[in-house]
Amino acid sequence: MIEAGTRQHNQYMPTLRRWIGPAAAAVALLLAGGCPGGGDDASIALPQMQLSVERVFPALVFSAPLAMLQAPNDTARWFVVEQRGVVRVFQNQPSITTSAVFVDISANVEMNGEAGLLGMAFHPDFPVNPRVYLFYSHRDAGGNLMSRLSEFSSADGGASLDPGSERIFMTIVKPNNEINHNGGNLAFGPDPGNLLYIGVGDGGGANDQHGAIGNAQSTNTVLGKMLRIRILPAPGTYGIPSGNPNAGNTLCNANGTGTQPCPEIFARGLRNPWRWSFDRVTGQLWVGDVGQNAVEEVDRVDLNGNYGWRCFEGTRDTGLGCGAPGETLLPVAQYGRSVGASVTGGYVYRGTRFPGLVGRYIFADFVSGRIFSIDASAQGVLDIATGFSSGLNISSFGEGIDRELFVVDYNGGLYHVRQ
Repeated sequence: MIEAGTRQHNQYMPTLRRWIGPAAAAVALLLAGGCPGGGDDASIALPQMQLSVERVFPALVFSAPLAMLQAPNDTARWFVVEQRGVVRVFQNQPSITTSAVFVDISANVEMNGEAGLLGMAFHPDFPVNPRVYLFYSHRDAGGNLMSRLSEFSSADGGASLDPGSERIFMTIVKPNNEINHNGGNLAFGPDPGNLLYIGVGDGGGANDQHGAIGNAQSTNTVLGKMLRIRILPAPGTYGIPSGNPNAGNTLCNANGTGTQPCPEIFARGLRNPWRWSFDRVTGQLWVGDVGQNAVEEVDRVDLNGNYGWRCFEGTRDTGLGCGAPGETLLPVAQYGRSVGASVTGGYVYRGTRFPGLVGRYIFADFVSGRIFSIDASAQGVLDIATGFSSGLNISSFGEGIDRELFVVDYNGGLYHVRQ
């Protein structure tokens, strides 16, 4: 058990709701809980739950896939984001044997380590509003590495995206051309008004080394943050929701920094938010934040919350001298290096096929292949002590319109989460 630190903890605040609401052999898994964290409490193993993962669309193999999603109100198709810069689309049929290119921007994408095409989100009114948002790594003619948030549009009723339609929303310069800690996940939230959330890593390197207090704690940069912007009707434009902490300040979209706190910021103190999602029932934002060398953590993220990096890695005080960050919030769950080394955030299960999973947050570790679950209503810090290997490198989870869950294996396969 990892000893809990001394960070203060606030209970999460519920967010708004806006949700309308034959295969390969199964690989047996167990989803484990953990123990209440904090103080000197003894480890208490939570009930374990028998699950399995089952290969789906077995004839399809993808190249370094990082995301699997469906377009709004479109149950007939699936989309898979490949790190090299291609999004592929295929029919939602078990025996499907082919996929097609939805968009190819590989000519503009730097794929190197953690860099690449990292995230995708459809406009909530797609394809009536034919806009799609991509987050990717790019290296310019001068050799400078950056992350881009761009809008693309479809000219054929949603069958494909036009790579030439790009409108760059935000350019985030990477310090010292660091290739790691990019974040990159995108999703529209449950709030009204077409609000797009963007998870951005701290900029890379180690110890959040760029800046006197690190990027994640500085409010003058979008690095190390969860961002929230409002997509405006005019193509290629965005505004700031009035509820954002720094609303009214000048946009930080030119290079990801500003001379005053960035209005795009929703929450701060994140190291590398690698996959996150909204609970379809409560609207709560769940984030898997990759640790450095000791602790992986899962956070419930709220408006204006500070999640501690680089002051804390999970509940562990890093001793990095991050200044005076103010109140920081404890993770919901954490685990150490005996369990895994790179958390992949998942989803709270809200499907109907497996009633025993309803209300459990399911997530994984990319390196160990272990899959875990916790009660989404759990309070305090859950220290994950056990987990069981799937044999996969789980780079992402996918949630269908029917709310069933899937896992994406970085080696190319797609799997259904089953009980």
